Amino acid sequence: MAAGYAYVLCAAVLWGLIGPASKLAFEAGMAPFEVAFWRTALAWALFGTHALVSKDLRLDKKDILPVAAFGICGIAGLFGSYVYAVKLGGAAMASVLLYTAPAWVALMSFFLLKERMGPFKIAAVAATILGVAGISLGPRLAGDVAGSVPVTVASVLVGLLAGFTYALYFIFGKLYLSRYKTPTIFFYALPIGALALLPFFELRLPSLSGLAACAFLALCSTYGAYSVYYAGLRHLEATRAAVVATIEPVVAAGLAWIMFGEVFTPVGYGGSALILLGVLLAIWEGGRQAVRVPKSLLPQKN
Repeated sequence: MAAGYAYVLCAAVLWGLIGPASKLAFEAGMAPFEVAFWRTALAWALFGTHALVSKDLRLDKKDILPVAAFGICGIAGLFGSYVYAVKLGGAAMASVLLYTAPAWVALMSFFLLKERMGPFKIAAVAATILGVAGISLGPRLAGDVAGSVPVTVASVLVGLLAGFTYALYFIFGKLYLSRYKTPTIFFYALPIGALALLPFFELRLPSLSGLAACAFLALCSTYGAYSVYYAGLRHLEATRAAVVATIEPVVAAGLAWIMFGEVFTPVGYGGSALILLGVLLAIWEGGRQAVRVPKSLLPQKN
């Protein structure tokens, strides 16, 4: 079990590096969607090689459209909106708003999958809403704080969009993608996501420093993070793994403070804590109801 915790903690740290690494790419002159494109394209090379070597390439015709939708919403939507949220509001706020995903999942499961909204799910959604309000209203209620993250309507909305598209990942997995190994899904979804990002920036060869940042995102924060997370699930139940993974926004916020001087107002920190509380409440409710984790999110035997 100790190995499982170590693997999941490693994955959370690697995911927490997405915001800071993206900001380094911005400093190298890259646009947000350009960063998302190169992260997607390079990750496809890694997952594609994995799928080819393991010969996990079969995809049923009936699943072509769901996988294409996942590529557009779950890959282009998530990767693009998240880095854009980092650009607008900083790595710390983007990472916290990304974790509104469990609240989005609870709402979509209620309306689309007709799942029951238990008391913990309702409390999770309420805590998330209050947390977003705290982050949004923090500068007005507490006054300006030196180095505080830029809170605008656009930065909050794009951060929430990142959380929503992250939630779609789990919804798609539960509805359609339970019969395939992860490299198979990404082999087909990543190039579709990359193509969907192309219209939003001017394609060019990045600088060496920008390409290095994107390569880090692809190798470490995408292929590597998913790989060690699934390795952790072999030793650890999904609920405990999800709890450990909530260290991700803490890592992102800490690095954003150290590297770029990003801080929240006191009210903003309170809002961040409420969002993370909402995550833990949603996980707790999932554990109580013994919700089955989608097979697409679990490690598969090669």
